[in-house]
Amino acid sequence: MRHNKKFNHLGRTASHRNAMLANMACSLIMHKRITTTLAKAKALKKYVEPLITRSKDDTTNSRRVVFRYLQDKVAVSELYKTVAPKVGDRPGGYTRVIKLGTRQGDAAQIAFIELVDFDENMAKTEKTAKKTRRSRRSTGKKDETAKVENSVETADATEAVSAEEAPKEVSEEKAQDEKAAE
Repeated sequence: MRHNKKFNHLGRTASHRNAMLANMACSLIMHKRITTTLAKAKALKKYVEPLITRSKDDTTNSRRVVFRYLQDKVAVSELYKTVAPKVGDRPGGYTRVIKLGTRQGDAAQIAFIELVDFDENMAKTEKTAKKTRRSRRSTGKKDETAKVENSVETADATEAVSAEEAPKEVSEEKAQDEKAAE
């Protein structure tokens, strides 16, 4: 019976599973996003999130514990130098799993897992209000009013320009009159 054996064994022995998750965690920390099967991504999420939580506290003991899981000095230093400061204020949920569909060869569900704070595309994307068309009539009326407003604005602009040029011409005429008088 498998009472209280809830995690996914992924069809591997314990040592193979631990090595695979450690390698995937190192790749995730180094590259910030990896593509894998959905089952592996979910298992990796449970594996790597406690390590990221532990990396918030930069002590010798926490580094040793994280190194025991990852077995990669470069990944541990990357985790403590770049990842931990960026997720320091986040209370949890450091990774995101996004489903991509099925693989062509064996129809396995594919997903990518990424570190949430390192997704440049989501950070750059700003929500812009899209103007949706209600009907053709309303847009036609808006276009006509816009044309009228534009013509009024251009007329105002030409009057403003001519008003600015007029004092310059007057001042130039005064200067010429003074030179002629001398």
